[in-house]
Amino acid sequence: MLMKNILITGCSSGIGLCAAKMLHQRGYNIIATVRNPLDADPLKQLGITTALLDLDDSNSIQTLIAFTLKHFDDKIDVLFNNAAYGQPGAVEDLSRGVLRQQFETNVFGTQELTNLVITQMRKQGSGRIIYNSSVLGFISMAYRGAYNASKYALEGLADTLRLELHDTNIYISLIEPGPILSQFRANAFAKYQQHIDKTNSAHRDTYRAMEERLTKQGPAAPFTLPPEAVVKKLLHAIESSKPKVRYPVTFPTYLFAILKRLLSHRSLDWVLLKVSQDENK
Repeated sequence: MLMKNILITGCSSGIGLCAAKMLHQRGYNIIATVRNPLDADPLKQLGITTALLDLDDSNSIQTLIAFTLKHFDDKIDVLFNNAAYGQPGAVEDLSRGVLRQQFETNVFGTQELTNLVITQMRKQGSGRIIYNSSVLGFISMAYRGAYNASKYALEGLADTLRLELHDTNIYISLIEPGPILSQFRANAFAKYQQHIDKTNSAHRDTYRAMEERLTKQGPAAPFTLPPEAVVKKLLHAIESSKPKVRYPVTFPTYLFAILKRLLSHRSLDWVLLKVSQDENK
């Protein structure tokens, strides 16, 4: 196997951490980014190169690219866009600033980094860009409006890039996980506490149930899989001669993809509303 230089964002925990470890063990050259310097220590102990990245800060993105090009001798084979967070809350309770923050990280910063990587991949004549999206990139769940919208936007950008890069040797893939064991819910709960005024919300009764789900230990949804399930699809996107456009992960992703094709809009809304109500009981 040819050595590949892989840049992975969001490696503090969960999917990113798992991906960095597994790909490092497989013999790839890895740069794993973290936002908090303390999160770099476990990666460094394994011999994995780390770098700081704040996707909300263009200077941080530029600094990362400069470091990556130097470390990889001007060759980036793969970018795995994994860094993201979820902002819970009813859409009517999300301020303009809160929505902007969600998009700054999940969309604007991610795409700014991607565009810089594309510039290098054009120079070298090849590359693979893999976005970690979500089942919520093509169906919507109540009280996840900011996250839904950011992932829909990310999928739109990825689909457009695939068309614009059709005559290059740069491949674009999307991974679409459903429930995965990670720190995602804990991080989402922190954002909920920071930005949602539940006391004055028309949704305060639902929020009480939502808090229980976000703070529940262990899996909070059926069919939850470990992060290794995502890395398995990531490996195919990296190593296959013909990487897929989309990689669904977990049973809910497969199921909702089928239901979206088969059901009317109103019927699908009924199913999604029932799922939201059941999880917030």
